[in-house]
Order: sequence, then C-alpha cells, then structure tokens
Amino acid sequence: MEYEFLLSLMFRASDVLRKSVHRTPTVHSAFLSLTTGKSIYLKLENLQKTGSFKVRGAFFKISSMPEEVRARGVLTASSGNHAQGVAYSARELKIPSIVVMPESAPPYKVNAVKSYGSEVILHGQIYDEAYQKALELSERTGMTLIHPFNDPYIIAGQGTIGLEIMEDLPEVDTVVVPIGGGGLISGIALAVKELSRGRVKVVGVEPSTAAKTRRSLETGSPVSVSPQPTLADGVLTKGLGDVTFELISKYVDYVVEVEEDQIARAIYLLLERTKLLAEGAGALPVAALLSRTAEIPGDKVVAVISGGNADLTTLYRILMRGLMSEGRIAKVTVSLKDVPGSLEGVLRVLAGLRCNILDITHDRFDLDIKPGYAKVRILMEVPDELTIEKVVKALAELGVEVLG
Repeated sequence: MEYEFLLSLMFRASDVLRKSVHRTPTVHSAFLSLTTGKSIYLKLENLQKTGSFKVRGAFFKISSMPEEVRARGVLTASSGNHAQGVAYSARELKIPSIVVMPESAPPYKVNAVKSYGSEVILHGQIYDEAYQKALELSERTGMTLIHPFNDPYIIAGQGTIGLEIMEDLPEVDTVVVPIGGGGLISGIALAVKELSRGRVKVVGVEPSTAAKTRRSLETGSPVSVSPQPTLADGVLTKGLGDVTFELISKYVDYVVEVEEDQIARAIYLLLERTKLLAEGAGALPVAALLSRTAEIPGDKVVAVISGGNADLTTLYRILMRGLMSEGRIAKVTVSLKDVPGSLEGVLRVLAGLRCNILDITHDRFDLDIKPGYAKVRILMEVPDELTIEKVVKALAELGVEVLG
C-alpha cells in the first residue's frame, strides 16, 4: 500500500471536511485521570454530526466521486452509524441513497437513517449479511456501494481524527481506539504514527464477544469470527478488511479485549462523572482504561469516544444496573401478613430512612410463603449503601421477616 499517498489523502480530507463536519474537541478528564493514575483526554466524536465519526469517511468518499457517478446515487450496509453518515452526506450532496441495515439494528438508528432521506432495507442479522444484500443491489441499480471501512477514502476521512489529536495534543503518548472493521483505527494509527515518527503508541479495543483482531494478527491474515451480541453493536463485524488489516498490522501496537460488564460500567461512569453520553462502541476505550490500565502504556493518553448514538432502552438498563452496583438503588424482600395495614409499617420505616420507593410487587402464591402471608419485593432509591443495613435492622425490630 502507498502509505504516503494515504497520508496525503488524509490531509486533503481534512480540507474537504473542514466546512462539512465538526472539528470535535479533545478534553481532559479529571475523573478518569484520578481513577487510572494517567492523564486522560477524550476525543469527543460523540459530539460529531450524526452522533458518530462515521460521517467523516462517508462525506469524504462521496464528495470525491466523479459527478456523473455520484449522480446515480449511493448505497451502503451498516448497523447504524455508517448508515447515518452516508444518509446525511447524500442529503447534503443532494443525491439519492439506499441503506441496507441488519434486522437487529436498533429501531432508533433505523429511524435516524430514514430522517436523513435514505431508503432503508432491513436484511440479515449482522452487518456481513446486510453487506451481501447491498452488493446485489449495487450490481442491479448501478449505484455506488460505500464500504464502511475497507476503502482508502473512508480510512482517510476517519484518519482526520488523528490529525486533530496531534494538533491538539502533540505530546500525547498513547491513543486508544475502538476496533470494528478497522477503518477508524487504521486512519488514526497512520496519522499519529507518521506525524510522531512512531513515538505515539496506538492501542485497539474490541469486545470479547466479537474479538477477531488479535487472532488475525497472530495468524498473519484476517480471520472470520461468529460475533455474539454486545453492547458495542457498532463494532459488530465478522472480520477486518484486507486494507484495514494491513494498516493495523503496521501501525497498531496492542489490542485488548473487554467484557460486557466493563463496557456497561464505562457507559455509566462517562455519563455519571463526565456528563458524556457514549454508545457501547464509543465507550470501549474507557472500558479498557478502567479495567486494563496496566496494559495501556504511557502517561498522557487520548481515548477516542467514537459515537454517542446509544439506545435509550439499553441505556436505562445500564443506568439501573450501575445504580444498583453502587448501592444507590436497592431491593428488599419481606414476608408480610396478607391483611390491610401490614405494608404501612414497612413504608414508614423506609420513609424514615429517606428511601424513595420505585416499585412494589406482591406474590401470594410462592410455595415458600406461609398461608396468609405475601412475599413483598420493594425496589427503592437509598441515600447510601449503609442505609440498606439500617433498613434490615429496623424491619427486624418491627417484627418483619426479611427474606433478602
């Protein structure tokens, strides 16, 4: 591959995109710095147009096409963010577009793509199946297929993030980047490695449920995996492209994998402590910094928050789980006589300890419950973890049997 050509293409992309996309900020995080013992900066692509970095590559690719080719329209396959990037770019450039999305794509992402004016076709369960459908449509319609990652123009567009990082923080030691198909990390790695003459380290992160990069590097060629569901649905692909694999092999120093609980914790803490909304894929670098700190080299580190298009129903579950793990939401199960007034005493105890009731359920048919009693489960907000112990003690003093 002509690496010098790709780098020059990246600078050209920077000029093209200057008027079309946001130059997102690189900000210092005091919380993550204190937590990890490193100086952590966040490159906020979750604040990008369409909510993701993908618009950079899509816009540059489409705008670089000959006018007569562009006029026939474009199509792509994507689980969401690239789809929005292509749809937005096609709308801005006033050309038709079709997006093939997996049937598993979150509804809000499907609706977002439609809102940009693209026709949406749902096909297959994962990106690779949607991509095959897009190939068929491209051959039949003559519309240009915009690949999400395995294209020099796409890579150059994403690589402008690396150029901006080096402008904002030339003394950076390490850049941590999510890996899906590899377009983002390929472009960023090429930019920061070439501009720093190899000094800056690049670490890739992917979910353990869709881990293929380390295996690919070990075998010397891209391998195909069967990805399992993950909170980081934006990086859910079977494998790397041949172009991205070559760039990753040359420029990426390490690849780490993170678990689903670690991704969920990163999403929660980014929202709670830094007031930033990141989707699962965008939270991967922070998940790695929090859980694999010793494996991330350098003192001054930039984590690329690649997108913020989080599904609100998933986000709700993550927030509830996070609050429970921190002892700010608790459950208590008691056995009460199934007569009027039994619950009132319990609620008075909880109110006295400043507990806020979220939900109450009664179970009168559990075989473990004595006849004439009900199992009552109470979900509540509590001031702190110590309050839970106070609740149990106070209920016991009231003569209430606490089951859990």
